[in-house]
Amino acid sequence: MQPIIYIVIPCYNEQEVLPLTAPLFLQKLNDLYIDGKISNDSRILFVDDGSRDNTWDIINSLSQLDEHYIGISLSRNHGHQNALLSGLMTAAKHCDAAISIDCDGQDDIDAIDKMVDEYLSGSEIVYGVRSDRTRDTAFKRGTAQFFYKLMKAFGTDIIYNHADYRLMSKRALNALAEYKEVNLFLRGLALMVGFKYSCVEYSRKERIAGKSKYPFKKMLYFALDGITSLSVKPIRLITAFGLIAALLSFIGIIWSIITVCIGSAIAGWASTVSIICFLGGIQLISIGIIGEYIGKIYLEVKHRPRYIIDKTTENLE
Repeated sequence: MQPIIYIVIPCYNEQEVLPLTAPLFLQKLNDLYIDGKISNDSRILFVDDGSRDNTWDIINSLSQLDEHYIGISLSRNHGHQNALLSGLMTAAKHCDAAISIDCDGQDDIDAIDKMVDEYLSGSEIVYGVRSDRTRDTAFKRGTAQFFYKLMKAFGTDIIYNHADYRLMSKRALNALAEYKEVNLFLRGLALMVGFKYSCVEYSRKERIAGKSKYPFKKMLYFALDGITSLSVKPIRLITAFGLIAALLSFIGIIWSIITVCIGSAIAGWASTVSIICFLGGIQLISIGIIGEYIGKIYLEVKHRPRYIIDKTTENLE
């Protein structure tokens, strides 16, 4: 019996690109079915993340044209990670494996063939990994490298050049459902799930239409969320900074006593201000990092729902 595969596609204000990429996803699904790799019960699941344009209307129209198109609409914009999770959890009820991919056409759809092959060979999770970044601008390439290095430096275990293009088996999806945190970083959580995994390399393309929803500022906040959600290394770094500052202060006290005893003490305004500014800067940074963690705790203890599904297409069972 062939596996049921769901392709999960989060969408936010994608009315320009969705009509162009939706037929490509359907063609890929049909090709895999014809090749005997997947069941005809496989589906393309769109997740409308509170779009303000006609994205949901387009999803509805697609679902009426072909039964393989289905969709859910969230009550508001819950963010990419929550939207993706809602789609994966919905798919987990019906499929044997789910593939998450963005709807902009940048991720190579043909890599799905290799992902399915790896799954049929026994991999529970298959990561789509970019083989190169030659199409990126120098700024984009540099900031992306900075993003991954920053994550690694702070102890967050992720796969280099992997975004959210991956296949997860039903078993892996059920294990992912056990992670209840509100602050989601699925790239890291997928690795924490464990199980046998493999990687498929692909070359990323230009966006077919529309604008990117992840500028540098948003990527920076995304990295911060990932670090504070999966690692306590920044807190440990604060402790290390505190010990170093305390050691320097202790040395400074000894030096001050010695200079007084030998009678060579000179009043130094600049040195005093420099030390105060240095210690004050470390304290403010430390308080900010601690505050970030406290804010995460505040959100977690509320146990608010990570997403709310407002409506679904009629052909979603």
